[in-house]
Amino acid sequence: MEPSSILASDAWIDHPHGRLFSRRWHSVQEEQAASKKTPIVLFHDSLGCVELWRDFPARLSAATGRDVVAYDRLGFGRSDRREGRLPLDFIADEAASWFPAVAGQLGLDRFIAFGHSVGGGMAVHCAAQHASRCVALVTESAQAFVGDETREGLLEARRLFAGEQQLARLEKYHGDKARWVLDAWIGTWLDPAFAAWSLRDVLPGVACPVLAIHGALDEYGSTRHPETIAGHSGGPAQVRILPQTHHVPHKERTTEIVALVAGFTSPLE
Repeated sequence: MEPSSILASDAWIDHPHGRLFSRRWHSVQEEQAASKKTPIVLFHDSLGCVELWRDFPARLSAATGRDVVAYDRLGFGRSDRREGRLPLDFIADEAASWFPAVAGQLGLDRFIAFGHSVGGGMAVHCAAQHASRCVALVTESAQAFVGDETREGLLEARRLFAGEQQLARLEKYHGDKARWVLDAWIGTWLDPAFAAWSLRDVLPGVACPVLAIHGALDEYGSTRHPETIAGHSGGPAQVRILPQTHHVPHKERTTEIVALVAGFTSPLE
């Protein structure tokens, strides 16, 4: 199936703290067949949103024959503003407080979780907290703990985003929420109170198959991160390290990531 045969439809998700924007990619030609397959839910990174997935969801939907769903977390993209600092448990809280509204209102009885960067941590928590409904988990460039490379990458990002030009690029996708988005990312991860954060205690609750993807040149974490995810997960897990790849494999190696995920999910319902 070609990505051109995939259609996208938008929906708003109501939550007591604000509305969330979502998009679903699906094939009209195989609508009935696709509806029987478990959909893939994408969890975006610290600066991400639905629009920044670009053509990856359509290509993933075409290759897997599954619906693909993405949503903007509160404070990001087209979703409503989020006031104040992120709580230090924001990664776990996404699975506990926000994803249930997304799943409930979009009719996601079962799901495959795909999370990029911090979205990978959120996908891990969703797989653990909703284990009976999560069919599989894919993490891409996910941090499993706050390592030295993570802090060094964030310090470099803080220097890079000191200029107004970089902030203007964020405003294209997040509007007047861009400064909050940037501060939420760098401020939270560099907060000394966040230094002890880890996925190690959560991973044993992940019972489904796991695919941990990581770039060998990832500027925010070494290969110890996917190895930790695979090594501590409660279900069968595999690691794929991509050579000459940085922090955004689905953008740098789109065709390869689509093929990896399609192969990984093909035996699943």
